[in-house]
Amino acid sequence: MKLIRYGPAGEEKPAVLDRQGELRDLSCIIDDLGPDTLGPQTLSRLAALDPLELPRVTAGQRIGPCTGRPGKFVCIGLNYRDHAIETGMALPKEPVVFMKAVSAITGPYDDIELLRGSQKSDWEVELGVVISRQAKYITPKEASEYIAGYCVVNDLSEREWQIERGGNWSKGKSADGYGPIGPWLVTPDEVGDPQALELWLELNGERVQQGSTANMIFPVFEIIAYLSQCMSLDVGDIIATGTPPGVGMGRQPPRFLRDGDRLRLGVAGLGEQCYHVYS
Repeated sequence: MKLIRYGPAGEEKPAVLDRQGELRDLSCIIDDLGPDTLGPQTLSRLAALDPLELPRVTAGQRIGPCTGRPGKFVCIGLNYRDHAIETGMALPKEPVVFMKAVSAITGPYDDIELLRGSQKSDWEVELGVVISRQAKYITPKEASEYIAGYCVVNDLSEREWQIERGGNWSKGKSADGYGPIGPWLVTPDEVGDPQALELWLELNGERVQQGSTANMIFPVFEIIAYLSQCMSLDVGDIIATGTPPGVGMGRQPPRFLRDGDRLRLGVAGLGEQCYHVYS
């Protein structure tokens, strides 16, 4: 399934994409897509539906974040060898973990206001994972049973706040709008091997990021298992699994986002995001 949330910000409704690429409303079945409805039982119930029997959603609706009200937005840094090299940092021996504020989440087509005074806002296309049931002390072999679906994430980062101002990376990752997710939450049966997905990002029409999840240092199932050793992962939690090379801080000279820039990005099989940034 490709699950979607549509409607005004804060008032999104759940939907599913049918075989013809049209949205079908799920609000007669569930209230929303989130911690209360992304468990295995509800997902199985939704999978048994015939989308063509559901009401068609009127065209032109805003597409919102593909999951609502997550408890945690956990991110993995430096998880692609070539990205770690371009930043000048050592390859990590264990996953680099930081949190992104859930207030950073926005829709996949919503324009993004740069953090006030930002001179070093950057882009990071990533594979996102959404959790389907509580994970605690699980193994990598068990991890696939805990995934509700996958999605596109842009882990937008303000590098001055992240790197130059001391403390934890989270404050450079958590500005409002710096966490677009979606458009779709795609269930694992449609994705296949999460370590065989192409990722890309374009800045003003120029392809600046291109990579494959095959080049992750720590694969998806290992990440989920690792996190479950130090925290409980709950239904609806989001994990951003790292970015391939081509970020602005790695360019020579560095290139950061400016008023009016346009970003377009995607992950194979998971859809695309597209928006402008403004100050």
